[in-house]
Order: sequence, then C-alpha cells, then structure tokens
Amino acid sequence: MKKYTYTEKKDTRSGFGDGLTELGRKNPNVVALCADLIGSLKMNKFMEENPNRFFQIGIAEANMMGIAAGLTIGGKIPFTGTFANFSTGRVYDQIRQSIAYSGKNVKICASHAGLTLGEDGATHQILEDIGLMKMLPGMVVINPCDYNQTKAATIAIAEHNGPVYLRFGRPAVPVFTEKNQTFEIGKAINLIEGNDVTVIATGHLVWEALEASKLLYEKGINIEVINIHTIKPLDIKAILKSVKKTGCVVSAEEHNYLGGLGESISRVLAQNIPVPQEFVATNDTFGESGTPKQLMEKYGIDSKSIVNACLKVLKRKQN
Repeated sequence: MKKYTYTEKKDTRSGFGDGLTELGRKNPNVVALCADLIGSLKMNKFMEENPNRFFQIGIAEANMMGIAAGLTIGGKIPFTGTFANFSTGRVYDQIRQSIAYSGKNVKICASHAGLTLGEDGATHQILEDIGLMKMLPGMVVINPCDYNQTKAATIAIAEHNGPVYLRFGRPAVPVFTEKNQTFEIGKAINLIEGNDVTVIATGHLVWEALEASKLLYEKGINIEVINIHTIKPLDIKAILKSVKKTGCVVSAEEHNYLGGLGESISRVLAQNIPVPQEFVATNDTFGESGTPKQLMEKYGIDSKSIVNACLKVLKRKQN
C-alpha cells in the first residue's frame, strides 16, 4: 500500500494567497476584491504588488459580488475574497442573479469553511455552502485538500471561463501533494489503489482518508482513496471505475451530508451501479465553538469515523 507523509503543515488559505500573488504577476486581467478580511484571506501580497487591481470593498459582501460581475464586462477576471459563510449564504441572491444567471467570469474564493474554522463557532462554520453553490447552473465547485493543491487550483481557475466557487480553510493541515502540480478541473486523483472499499474524499478529509487507510490496512482491509477536489463537474468515470472494482463506497467531507459530495455520488450510483454507501459528514446540524480536532471528533468527520464507516459498509456489501 502506498503511504503518504508530510514534512510541514500549512493552511490552505495561504495556498490561495500565494496562488493569487503568482497570478497577479502573470495575468494583468486578474483583479481582486476583499470584504475587509485581507489578512485572513492572505491577499496582502497581491494588494501590495497590484494596488490598482485591488479593491477593498469593506463589510459589504453583496456589493462586492455586484462589482465583481461588472468588472467582467470589461474583460477583467475578478477574484472575490471573504469567509465561506459570507461568500455564499449572505450573498446568494447576488451570486444567482448577477453572476451565475449570466455566466459571469467571477471566481468566488471562500476561506474559513466548515467546522475546522474552530473557535469562531456555529455562526461562521458554514456546512451547506457546497450544496448552495453546486445547485447553481454553470457554477464550478472546487474544494482542494492542502496548500499545494489550493495554490494550483487558484492559478488554474483563472483560465476557466465562467463562475467558480473555490473553497478552502483556516487551520494548518499536512502538505502532501506535489509542489508544482498541474491542477485539472473535474479530474479526480486516485491516491491509493485498493479492492475492498472506495473512499471518496474532498478537502481536509482527504488526509483523514489517508490516515484511515493505514489503520484499515492493519486490519487486512485495502481501501481505495480518491481525492475529489472538483465536486462539480464530478468525475463520474473515475467513481464508476473504482466502485465496479470494490462494490461499496464511503464519501467523506467537511459538510452537511445533505447537499454535499456524498449526495452527488449517490446520484451517480443510483443511475449507474447501485451499491452500499456510507456518509462521513455532519449529520444535519450546526457546529459549535471548539478546536478543529475536537470538532472533527465530536461531529464524526475524522480518520476514525472513516474507519468505522468502511467497516460498516463492508458488512452491508457482504450481506
């Protein structure tokens, strides 16, 4: 079994900030807008190097989305930056009407997503943003797993013509993907080959899935771990190829099980190859204040939860 290690931990929001800075040096059409969270979104360097292409909108997120939509008309590629809760729930009407409906080339970049926001608590820990965004026609939804992949994704979405929702987080997490990788929208990555269970993970849960694979290997169970960084468009071919081999699935995400990656996978299975599936996700609940580790354990979205889900789905497959 292939084993993944890491030498450092970095927050994925820094991957966004560094990717945006690199874009600023390469593409003069890239502009950035922020809703009074420059430091939190790691947009400082881009602002310093491109003062005429950076717009501090203040705590006026709906206005930021409208301005971003307008900037595309002049050929600019706007990247908006604020917390995931404010990037989606607070401005859904503006995104739907001004960006998605007309296919505007806006990149909605959302930090501090999910429970791992931690101590800021339930009001900021959005767990329904993927569902909100994936249901918008034409919206691409991306949720990378570590610093390197987030940086690569940030650079790649500038080349995509159309609206994109890019989701990333606050805590420092293991950096285990390649440093100078090429990010391909809509292309899943098979991290570990296995025959017993397909584990399809996204975002911070990819590392948890890799940790779960070690624990299960000790029990004689070989799981296949797939990194779905792009939730929409979904790599249906990769999912079906793996599931035809293993005969069961565990989906893992830092999101409500309603409306997230797991439900997208369920649709694929129902239409093509119905097999047992277990969900590692939050169970239709709001979060609370706590450390990321505490919250992941309590709400069942850590490596141990993935192990338990795999054992459960294996029993269902065998029955």
